[in-house]
Amino acid sequence: MRSKLTSFLILLVIFSSCKDSTSIQEAKKDQQLTNYVNTFIGTGGHGHTYPGATLPYGMMQLSPDTRLNGWDGCSGYHYTDSYIYGFSHTHLSGTGISDYGDVLLMPTNEHNFNNGADGKKGYRAHFSHDNEIAEPGYYKVHLDSTNIDVELTVSLRSGLHKYQFPSSENQFVILDLVHRDKVLDAKIDKISDTEIVGYRHSQAWAKDQRLFFAIKTSHPFNDMLQSPPKTGMPGARRSSLKFVNPDNEPIIIKIGISAVDIDGARKNLDAEIGNKDFKTVKKEAQTYWESQLEKIVIESNDVDKKTNFYSALYHTMLAPQRYQDVDGRYRGMDLNIHNADFDYYSVFSLWDTYRAAHPLYTIIEQERTNDFINTFLAKYDEGGIMPMWDLAGNYTDCMIGYHAVPVVADAYLKGIRGYDTEKAFEAMKHSATRDKFGLEAYKSYGFIPVDEESESVSKTLEYAYDDWTIAQMAKDMGKSEDYKTYIQRAQYYKNVYDPETQFMRGRFRNTWFSPFDPYEVNFNYTEANSWQYSFYVPQDVSGFIKLLGGKDKLETQLDELFSAKTEISGRNQSDITGLIGQYAHGNEPSHHMAYLYNFVNKPHKTQEKVHQILTELYKNDPDGVSGNEDCGQMSAWYVLSSMGFYSVTPGSNTYIIGTPLFDKATVNLENGKTFTIVANNLSNTNIYIESATLNGKTLNQSFINHSDIVTGGILEFNMTDNPAIWGSKDGQEPKTEITEHIILPSPFIAKGDITFRESTEVVLGTSEENTKVYYALDNDDFKIYEKPFIITKDTKVKLYSEKENLKSPVLTTPFYKIDPNLSITLKSDFANQYSAGGNDALIDGIRSTKNYRTGSWQGYWDQDLVAIVDLGEIKPIYNFKVNFLRDQGAWIFLPREVDIYTSIDGKSFTKHITWKFKTTEKNQTIDIESVKLSKLGEARYVKVIAKKLGALPEWHIGYPLDGKSWIFVDEISIK
Repeated sequence: MRSKLTSFLILLVIFSSCKDSTSIQEAKKDQQLTNYVNTFIGTGGHGHTYPGATLPYGMMQLSPDTRLNGWDGCSGYHYTDSYIYGFSHTHLSGTGISDYGDVLLMPTNEHNFNNGADGKKGYRAHFSHDNEIAEPGYYKVHLDSTNIDVELTVSLRSGLHKYQFPSSENQFVILDLVHRDKVLDAKIDKISDTEIVGYRHSQAWAKDQRLFFAIKTSHPFNDMLQSPPKTGMPGARRSSLKFVNPDNEPIIIKIGISAVDIDGARKNLDAEIGNKDFKTVKKEAQTYWESQLEKIVIESNDVDKKTNFYSALYHTMLAPQRYQDVDGRYRGMDLNIHNADFDYYSVFSLWDTYRAAHPLYTIIEQERTNDFINTFLAKYDEGGIMPMWDLAGNYTDCMIGYHAVPVVADAYLKGIRGYDTEKAFEAMKHSATRDKFGLEAYKSYGFIPVDEESESVSKTLEYAYDDWTIAQMAKDMGKSEDYKTYIQRAQYYKNVYDPETQFMRGRFRNTWFSPFDPYEVNFNYTEANSWQYSFYVPQDVSGFIKLLGGKDKLETQLDELFSAKTEISGRNQSDITGLIGQYAHGNEPSHHMAYLYNFVNKPHKTQEKVHQILTELYKNDPDGVSGNEDCGQMSAWYVLSSMGFYSVTPGSNTYIIGTPLFDKATVNLENGKTFTIVANNLSNTNIYIESATLNGKTLNQSFINHSDIVTGGILEFNMTDNPAIWGSKDGQEPKTEITEHIILPSPFIAKGDITFRESTEVVLGTSEENTKVYYALDNDDFKIYEKPFIITKDTKVKLYSEKENLKSPVLTTPFYKIDPNLSITLKSDFANQYSAGGNDALIDGIRSTKNYRTGSWQGYWDQDLVAIVDLGEIKPIYNFKVNFLRDQGAWIFLPREVDIYTSIDGKSFTKHITWKFKTTEKNQTIDIESVKLSKLGEARYVKVIAKKLGALPEWHIGYPLDGKSWIFVDEISIK
């Protein structure tokens, strides 16, 4: 009997244990999730978010505007401001460039078309955050200057204003169509005493944005004053409405918008709001938001962390934005009207969002992901290419890469295929086979040279990743030749890896760009320095480890990254924020780096860094985001990472495990299943994973697959306060590697002056072990490189590498001999990142193009250029010429004046001319202008003094920032 009872108890314990591990309840919400959303997070600092009313992925963003210009006014609102100019209907969330702010409405107590920004009396009003409320789908504020209460709510394409005036007298509303952006055309038409329609065509980031509106008011306006039409515009740009409201009831203004036409705006308004009252629309908006936020339910006793989470989830749903009317019509990339039976979107910030936001959407927005991709393909048909960064029917050509490609590939490989997959693949290849943005060189050489395209290192690295995703899709589709082509291109990152410094560096005429400082922000990288791009090989971490020399080398590099000094050098880059060492969480190239420790079997270090980022760089505060929010990417990083995993390599179907921030999180999937993450014994110190199970089975590997999530289940972590061995054994680490169609990196010139005097010694190198390098001088035959060689005259050096059956492309580098009698003395210091090759750059015989980023211009910031050329002996000078660049958008101005002197002895100088430029005039044309003189007489020395502009003119975007100008100079030619 005792034996049977013991056996029964043992079985009961085993059964109970198994049951507990697989029957954990999903996370439950303790109140409305919208209560945890703080829409003010990111409105301070450099977050560039807005607090107003919108719906998930909606067309309308009805929000207050407190700032008219400047970098921190990109969203139209900044938390430090104290005046509201009005309430406009379109806004961008977290971008680094401003646009939108369409159709401003502002209640006031008198007729005045001046907005007050000039300090004179106007319609702007003072406000206090004490009297401001913002919730998902709803915004309210009290205007102190006029004692008016304002409430706002929205539907997808339409919105409601509710104004409570202090009395029935003097109830005015200003309608301003010239608010913020440059207006190309505008019109306001009064249809009746309660209805207005019109349009606004504007130019900013989007060069030709078209928006139409229809307004209906609850009370009549018996007086409508309009600003006079501007020449070339058929209608007024501003109107002042005086309302008749003897009982002082709330004034309700309903507005619909459309990018198609006025009829579309009317239809949107009638279909979405119609006769609904404010309370009903608000309730519908907040119900919609609640259902969206319920896609992920978390449990935690930490209110701030829950607020950070749901505010982040909220921000991931503010873009992309619907760009289509209720009848299916939309304005395409050709600016013509089209119709679609799927939801069409705009505002794809793909350089940011392909990393985490779109992978998040493949989990919680699978149907919408199909719409996103169908939108890409429609834009491909309309404009000839899938978007890079599109805005309101315009290609902005902003940022780098062709990152619609990984979004498509990631979705396709995860089984999301509600679109024409063959056409999608065709569009992906088209993006990768053009000759713009350095692609021509990339395809020819296997990398982009510094002197052919700006941001060459970043573009090479990101193109290589994008190409890997094309290869993965090609392989799945059975397209073997395409797979070979793009898996080889995916390895082009090897060509910008410098084995000596172990950093990714620019290749300048097949040498390494120098002088090199990994802390320096320069034109070789996109919003970053070499520290912040040298770990970007998510598609082939194993190959990257091999280049470095082993896992221990990558671990050491990562340790140095996170412990490096936080200062940067070179040009000012406001996007580089949220620094932990040189890890910059405020900008996207760094976002995967903390997870790379898993690849070297040190997951506890990933857990430490991820927890630090989650808890130190995200706050429940207006300045709670460490950089631009970037249309949901910064927030998507938080959403995924706080649940315990991240998408290091979209397209691999793998998520790398970090450390969970919540006791429990449940993802409610569209297929009706749930995926729950549980963290036992979690605390502020228990951040390390001691053990884990997936659906009751032991999980030792430090990654999970997409299928693990979407098929539903339970991921359970047991947490501890000390680094554990979990996930640290060989075979337990994640891996991305390229094992087929291996390429051989191109060799490089490790030593040798491209421009030299008597002679230069040339040393060749390669990053691949056991590789032969071949070279040829001019038209000679190739021979194997065995030792350095000397060049004494103008020479073309050709080189390639060979290993077994692999061969790199042939590269050619011209070497130039400078007249040995010619020298130059610089009395001013050029900027390191704009050295053009060093001291002799101005007399090396190499001419620059109009692109300052190619490295051939010598740049001087906020100082005069003083240079003295020594001809070596007294000679008759027949012609003199020196070139300067004008690129005012890049803060490069012509000098105010240029003095040219000559001298026989180098001591006593004779001035020949003071050449004056029209420096301060606004001129957006990028051009090269020259100082030219003839017959200067006999001399040995020629001195050039180019005088700086100094402070930027008032009309320049850099003026409010106390910006200073650059002088860019190239060849000083003396004959």
